[in-house]
Amino acid sequence: MLVSLTVGKVDAGVTVLLTPDKRLIEFPSILLPPDIVSGSIVDINVARNKNSEAAAERSFRELQDQILSSFGSAEPLAPILRCRNATQTSVVLEWDPIQLATADLISLALYRNGQKAGNIPKPLSMHTTKISGLAVDTEYTFHLVLRTTAGTFASQRVTVRTHKMTDLSGITITTGILPAAVREALAAAVERIGAKIVDGVRIDTTHFVTTEGRGIQWEKANELNIPIVRPEWVEACERNGRILGVTKFYLDAVRVGPPFVEERPSTAAAASQASAPAQPPVPPQKNSPRQQEASQSNVPSQPASPEETRKKEEGGAGSPGSSDSEEEAEEHKVKEGGQDEQKVLADERDQKRLAVRPSPTVEEEEEQTEEKPVSDDEKGGKSPGDGSSFQDVAL
Repeated sequence: MLVSLTVGKVDAGVTVLLTPDKRLIEFPSILLPPDIVSGSIVDINVARNKNSEAAAERSFRELQDQILSSFGSAEPLAPILRCRNATQTSVVLEWDPIQLATADLISLALYRNGQKAGNIPKPLSMHTTKISGLAVDTEYTFHLVLRTTAGTFASQRVTVRTHKMTDLSGITITTGILPAAVREALAAAVERIGAKIVDGVRIDTTHFVTTEGRGIQWEKANELNIPIVRPEWVEACERNGRILGVTKFYLDAVRVGPPFVEERPSTAAAASQASAPAQPPVPPQKNSPRQQEASQSNVPSQPASPEETRKKEEGGAGSPGSSDSEEEAEEHKVKEGGQDEQKVLADERDQKRLAVRPSPTVEEEEEQTEEKPVSDDEKGGKSPGDGSSFQDVAL
């Protein structure tokens, strides 16, 4: 087919061609003759190349078959989930290696009771996981969701029920360094309670039993935060018929000794007295003159009898000779003692003088009032109540 076109505008890359019906066609300048200018007329012969079309079709079909054989023959498989072990508060789940075929992995998530619990780290290399912090004797449902570039695939749902406190079948023990006799007794006790012993520390190991804190398995148990206990823990669980806490049975915990028997007070006192060395008797201390005087002053005085009181009243305040001698003795003691002793003796002397000269009683004061002489004014005048009659009183 031959077509005549008129050159309109010539640019370095594109030339504008005009058709007879005034349509514009942008044509590559490199395909036109080099000497054309605006207004030139060019003839273009257009024809269909069927041989080239057939070759391109064959090439495209071969490519499609190759893609289908490489990427369309297999597809990712849904993960197969199962329960590996269950205890009172934890569940260990495992699944087969993920089959992605030719697809790329996006994520692998774990769901618990229909809600996402989290993504599995390193899903291509990890095939187990442990879920802790569960409630005792409670039912849970788990399933996995695999997301790939080829689509999303979900596993079957697995229902697991945590154990009761009396169910010891979930205990999985890894042993460390143990004496031969202790190892045999431990194996028998584990078999009786329905637990199991595994070789090496694994993800489903619940307790590490040993008597010495060393070894490769002991280090691995420490890294995985697995409780490291003594063999007595298994024996205690068997005696009580239920799982017990491990706080008192840790390898580095203080061992509990035999029960303490309290002795009777009399026996304990007798034993302490017998074991204590005999102390020498304390010699009696002689009181100094000052201590004797202080003790005498602290002793309360006995009340005097009626005869002594009457003699004191008749004799007055006592003989002046005796009182002078006592005062001289006290003054002599004051001169010998210090200032503090002088004050004490002065107070004692004042107290003695007050005791020798008692204060007058009410009766004595009345008697003194009656013995007072009557003045002349009192003798001459008469009051209205002194024997005069009513008529003598001046109104």
